[in-house]
Amino acid sequence: MGAGGSGFIIEGNQVLTNAHVVSNAKFIQIQRYNQTEWFEAKVKFIAHDCDLAILEATGEDFYEGSIPLEIGDIPELNTPVLVVGFPIGGSKISVSRGIVSRKEQSTYAHSQVDSHLVIQVDAAINPGNSGGPAIQDNKVVGVAFQVASKGENIGYIIPTTVVNHFLKDISNGVYDGYVELGIRYTNSFNKDYREALKIPDTLEGVWVTRVFAGGSAHNYLHEGDLLLSLDGKKIARNGTVKLDRDTRIEFIEIIDNKFAGDKIQFEIYRNGKKMTLDFPAKRMPDFDYMRHSYDKPYPYVLVGGLVFQEMSRDLLIAWGRGSNTSGGSQLLYRFYNFIEDGWNGKKKSDVVFYRKLDHPINSHAEYFQNLIVTKANGKEINELSDLESVVKDSKSKYLKLEFLDLNFPLVIDLEKARLADIEIKRSYNVPE
Repeated sequence: MGAGGSGFIIEGNQVLTNAHVVSNAKFIQIQRYNQTEWFEAKVKFIAHDCDLAILEATGEDFYEGSIPLEIGDIPELNTPVLVVGFPIGGSKISVSRGIVSRKEQSTYAHSQVDSHLVIQVDAAINPGNSGGPAIQDNKVVGVAFQVASKGENIGYIIPTTVVNHFLKDISNGVYDGYVELGIRYTNSFNKDYREALKIPDTLEGVWVTRVFAGGSAHNYLHEGDLLLSLDGKKIARNGTVKLDRDTRIEFIEIIDNKFAGDKIQFEIYRNGKKMTLDFPAKRMPDFDYMRHSYDKPYPYVLVGGLVFQEMSRDLLIAWGRGSNTSGGSQLLYRFYNFIEDGWNGKKKSDVVFYRKLDHPINSHAEYFQNLIVTKANGKEINELSDLESVVKDSKSKYLKLEFLDLNFPLVIDLEKARLADIEIKRSYNVPE
């Protein structure tokens, strides 16, 4: 099955497009407007957390006579933009006009978890427009990437702050990704709470409600801190700072524009005193499991037809579409609260007995499906490789699996399971 999208040439003979246009692609071809020949292309850089990618044509003829587009600034509200691309319904280039109607931080659908600045326009953006430029005054002011599921003519473009962050990140030849502050926070409108804590009403800001292990704020910010300003920008009681003369955005957007090692400076109110804290921005790889995964296989361990995998968003979606979702409340809670409740500080991931490839040897195992493995032959299971090593290296006749919140184990005869797996792989066409 094929799919298409749009893109545009920028400095350095690079073609900028959306990550979702080329994700999981086995073969990519690109063609310039008014060209007759298609050129093979390869993905040079891809960033699933901000839905951007750089392609490179394999033939130099593709770039002949091209003029790269220049990246501009974020457009002002109520100003016109032109969205250029190749939407469905025709093979010719399409140009639609729209007005910038909103700037806000919102979730990017490609990863389902990352939030960055987006710009809302009322130009027609349809499948196939993805990756095309939004142009104002002959400069790129955004990249078309998604539409509102409800409403008419509500489209979104990735602003140039995000584009420039991506381009700067890959300038050393590697894409590292976004840093994370690693906190939960809430507004400070509650006057009774302020009075109870003797917080001056003149102080704005937001309350820190949770600090995640592994985030930039870990060991620096505390639960209960009132965040007053970030890098000199005052934080309002609803958590916003001023972006420009007509727009306020969430203060987290300032963190979004930083790279690992950059300084974060907060002015806070703690224990009746104002104080200033400086600490470095850092990535938080623990969040990776919450994103959709692309361009890579899903590792698993197979024992006697029982399939074990690490918990991930893709696994959760596949599980939700399956026929056996019994006992799933534990899976759901652990997935959405793995970082929130601090389990990420103790283990890399939950390992789940996800699926059963039916065979007489595993007819007794149905009860344990969808449960989280905690131990295998007494060894703590903190990631899939732990279980893999126990299964591979065990000299014991039996494999004893213990599960979270269950007081009796699943016991598997390893010798019989290994023999059965040969037949099971053949029957279910499971690759080695």
